[in-house]
Amino acid sequence: MHVNLGLRSYDILVGHGILDRIGAEYARLNLGAKAAIVTNPTVSALYLSLVQNSLEDSGIEVHVVTVPDGEKYKTLDTVGAIHGKLMKAGLDRTSCVVTLGGGVIGDMAGFVAATYMRGINFVQIPTTLEAQVDASVGGKTAVDHESGKNMVGAFYQPRFVLIDTGTLLSLDKRDVRSGLAEVIKHGLIRDQALVDFLDEKMEQVAELEIEADELDWLIARNCEIKAGVVEADETEKGLREILNYGHTVGHAIESASSFRLRHGEAIALGMMAEARIAVEKGICEEDTLTLQNALLKRTGLGVWSPDVRQSAVIELMASDKKAREGVIRFVLLEGVGRVIHSDDVSASEIAAGLAYVKEIATPF
Repeated sequence: MHVNLGLRSYDILVGHGILDRIGAEYARLNLGAKAAIVTNPTVSALYLSLVQNSLEDSGIEVHVVTVPDGEKYKTLDTVGAIHGKLMKAGLDRTSCVVTLGGGVIGDMAGFVAATYMRGINFVQIPTTLEAQVDASVGGKTAVDHESGKNMVGAFYQPRFVLIDTGTLLSLDKRDVRSGLAEVIKHGLIRDQALVDFLDEKMEQVAELEIEADELDWLIARNCEIKAGVVEADETEKGLREILNYGHTVGHAIESASSFRLRHGEAIALGMMAEARIAVEKGICEEDTLTLQNALLKRTGLGVWSPDVRQSAVIELMASDKKAREGVIRFVLLEGVGRVIHSDDVSASEIAAGLAYVKEIATPF
């Protein structure tokens, strides 16, 4: 599929067993004689040799940069270390960064590409469900700061995204569940047909026990939903904010848990809280909240870490990058495929939403 952003347009390739196409596509786009693959030890053990060999067979000089696995390493210090390795390897403005991994790798290495020599080419090869359906599409790159998640970053589009759905079969169940939070979110904000598919097959989807063509369709449909929003509002001045549904509360929960909760686990809790707020404000029907929470629970989402303090969550929300002039911004669900933007959510409504989530969530 094609993401139409004028001079920053690019293609997303989706299929099963297509990792070895990376070299040919890279060469076709003439992305540079030197490439740096940025990955982590877990992913490199599974897929690095295939990706590296494909690039080298296409005549590309490949350098590998391996960084530790985990959100806690998504920092400016790690970015600086990667910059240093690119300089040592002799990468210049005609070179390319290839991200191979999940959302942490994609966000961080994308930011490296955006800032190295004022910007060089980069390619996304996402290997987790969350990264394939969300993080790899749209050009958001960032690292975390002690003040909050993704506070230092840039909008910087890849040259192409290659999604091999076969990589999902190597994920543990928790990683799959985490990614499904974004899948459910996309359906709720944009696509009744996707919600219907999930409602019919949620348990099979959660176990990845669907046909390969169905899995390809599921990933591609999510990419289409997000790409459509990004095409209309690349730098989040309006419509793109709908993709933040569940994230105002969810990002704060994720940070307050010291990242013990995975991104999708926290976003699921954020969706539960924000939908409850919408119901209490008379914006959303109770039936929609029930449908959403049932889908999340059927995947095994809705887990609360007991060390997360409500006061810490509220404090982190106030410093979230989505806040405008000190006002916390929310995306509230009206019904499937319908959301509104709101900066009229009181502290007591936020507290009530968090209390509701703690009451219905499963202890971590």
